Amino acid sequence: MLHFLNLIRWKNLTLIILAQVLIKYALFDAFNVAITLNSFGFFLLIAATVCIAAAGNIINDIYDIDTDIINKPEKLIVTKYISEQAAFNWFIALSITGVGLGFYVSNLVNKSGFASIFILVSGLLYVYANYLKRTFLIGNIVISALVGLSILIIGLFELLPAITDSNQPTQIMFFKILWDYAVFAFMINLVRELIKDIEDIDGDYNQDMKTLPIIIGRERAIKTVFVISLIPLFAVTYYVVTYLYKQQIAIIYFLACIIAPLLYVTINLFSATTKKELAHLSNILKLILFFGVLSLLLYPFILK
Repeated sequence: MLHFLNLIRWKNLTLIILAQVLIKYALFDAFNVAITLNSFGFFLLIAATVCIAAAGNIINDIYDIDTDIINKPEKLIVTKYISEQAAFNWFIALSITGVGLGFYVSNLVNKSGFASIFILVSGLLYVYANYLKRTFLIGNIVISALVGLSILIIGLFELLPAITDSNQPTQIMFFKILWDYAVFAFMINLVRELIKDIEDIDGDYNQDMKTLPIIIGRERAIKTVFVISLIPLFAVTYYVVTYLYKQQIAIIYFLACIIAPLLYVTINLFSATTKKELAHLSNILKLILFFGVLSLLLYPFILK
């Protein structure tokens, strides 16, 4: 069971669940925002998202067997603990379950066309694992965009179907909040994906991948990611200065839990040389995502 949980990246899935639950109960419910799904429908939406994300992690590991043998043999799961055929069967089962649940929830909100989102995401995750991750930057951008979509999808299913002429300004305001968080998740994950590519350069090179460090070289890639990491740092700082300057609690939280760790990553990224240092920075970025999600708990103070 533990090997299966590691295969589907249970920690990442838990972060997705936490983000979606906080959006509904710490943001929407706290302000009595008009929503569409009841608790059961919302649970099915989470289940659909998690199933498709888990399936994506599995197919990614299947196609990464050869590179993982070189890059991180100690973390190899497929072929070592779970057979490739069993892993593929789980990928198919979770993909079908996720798309099926997505189709059902789409009909619950009377937006049957929304089912195409789950089909598209499931297909993209397969194409990413099979092809896109081998390309220059495209795979990094696609997977980071899908991370952002896991936040936006709550707005699509909860806010949009409940829009009326009278509540439109409120619905749009809360959707913009979700958009800001989705962009934040995209930027942090993009930096993290690029750092992981630098970590995995040896195995990726042997598999003829065209990742950023392989195309421009390891040292140039590190400097490039350093520059890219400045974007979320400046963006979050601007957000705090512009929108939260009157909220002392929020300012302290964002400075201590988001901006300071981002600054730490940026400074240390410029001089990072070993896989251990890069892995450490990647873990810090994951922690920043976690604290970013927890910041949703501050909105009752921010919007009071």
